Amino acid sequence: MPIYEYLCRQCGHKFEAIVQGDKSPVCPSCQNERLEKQFSAFAVGSTGDWSAASSSAPCGSCGDPRGPGACSLN
Repeated sequence: MPIYEYLCRQCGHKFEAIVQGDKSPVCPSCQNERLEKQFSAFAVGSTGDWSAASSSAPCGSCGDPRGPGACSLN
């Protein structure tokens, strides 16, 4: 079940809701149904060892052999 962020058009309360099927959530503050779905960021998790992957490049980002900051991506 996806989790969405909403903004209530009546009271301005911003909240997250788990949405099942085609059901519409209501604002937990004022019970209003006029909501605006917000864009939200998401996180990506991993169970792997990131320290081994990041140590393969000299600066850990672009792999420029001149070292950290040499490629101007830092």
